[in-house]
Amino acid sequence: MKKINIGLIGCGNVGSGVVKILRDKKTLLSEKIGLEINLKKICDKDLSSKRNVHIDKDLLTGDAKDIINDPQIDIVVELIGGLHPAKEFITEAIKKGKNIVTANKALLAEHGAELFALAKDTGKSIYFEASVGGGIPIIKALREGLVANKFNSVFGIVNGTSNFVLSEMSANNCEFHKALSEAKLRGFAEKDPTLDIEGLDSAHKLVILTYLCFGKLVSLKDVFIEGISRISLADINYAKELGFEIKLLAIAKKEDGQLQVRVHPTLIPENHLLSSVAGVFNAIYVSSDLAGNLLFYGPGAGQLSAASAVVSDLVDLTQDLKAGLFRPTMNSVEDKSITKLCKIDDVSGRYYIHFTVLDKPGVLAKIAGILAKFGISIASVSQKVKSHSQQAVPVVIIIHEAKEKNLRLALAAIDRLNVVKEKSVAIRIEEV
Repeated sequence: MKKINIGLIGCGNVGSGVVKILRDKKTLLSEKIGLEINLKKICDKDLSSKRNVHIDKDLLTGDAKDIINDPQIDIVVELIGGLHPAKEFITEAIKKGKNIVTANKALLAEHGAELFALAKDTGKSIYFEASVGGGIPIIKALREGLVANKFNSVFGIVNGTSNFVLSEMSANNCEFHKALSEAKLRGFAEKDPTLDIEGLDSAHKLVILTYLCFGKLVSLKDVFIEGISRISLADINYAKELGFEIKLLAIAKKEDGQLQVRVHPTLIPENHLLSSVAGVFNAIYVSSDLAGNLLFYGPGAGQLSAASAVVSDLVDLTQDLKAGLFRPTMNSVEDKSITKLCKIDDVSGRYYIHFTVLDKPGVLAKIAGILAKFGISIASVSQKVKSHSQQAVPVVIIIHEAKEKNLRLALAAIDRLNVVKEKSVAIRIEEV
């Protein structure tokens, strides 16, 4: 039986999971693929700490060059994350004739074009199933299972931390900071959760999904990003009253020849499948011309779910090596019907708007007047009851479809009114 040698750079949580799977499932994998996947060397900066899986000390090294320069190693698995030195390690490994497996969504979003071009030029592959959705096989599904399809849109709940926070607020009627503290306590949020709750992690994944669906490798700066830190419990509950749930969505959709790429809190109907995605689970909802609407759902993080995706890539690569095949990693075809990227100012849609105003006659008329000045039509208004301790009262308005730029100008004018006591909150509505 032919042996394929693997070098692993980064043996943290996911890396340890990969070691565990390759050890515990060694016989099963060999029987299924007709090859032995041999973990030849592991590089990690921390060689002394105990791991939750036994590793032979002879396999460990603190120098990635011991893997990159080893001519017997066929595949390098990069699981250290971040941009540097991950980029340098992968670049050198490709130049040394190695194929790559990575879970590094930030690196692919920022430098994917360069790395994929290098891999193609050298006849090597970069596989990255674990970069989006943890154990959900969304990359393989988009590249292979739906290869004949053209895509209309993709809506993703792709960050478990943010989804847990919003779910916790909704289910347990608690404020944002309490929900975030619970996420940290349960290990679902980093000590500094900024990348997650402010939407950057979701944006990295959206860049990858956008390329797979539409063949356009957009720059991260072209993605509109808005996080969930301004979402209050009041917004969660008002949305429920209106028949919606609030989710942080990564959205790429084609409309009138333009491609929208955006990450932001979104009101979606409570009867939609995405509304029921709770906790740290992820889901990607894809609309295609042949297969129709599809939902991919599962744990978006976790040691073994992410490691499972890494092993899936290893199996694909070993099969390619066994057959002597080279498959270009990013073989998506550009959707020629898309003529340009749509800037957020030009996006049109419906909005939920939460104002905090003094309870005085004429306030609603002033707000409606400013909205009308910018061509914005009101669909519904709900003024909440003021408690004895309140100096101001919440007013919730749903507007008909309006252009983002016009809404922002209107809200800036409204927020300058002396009867408005807090900055207004506007959340986009998607029917999905």
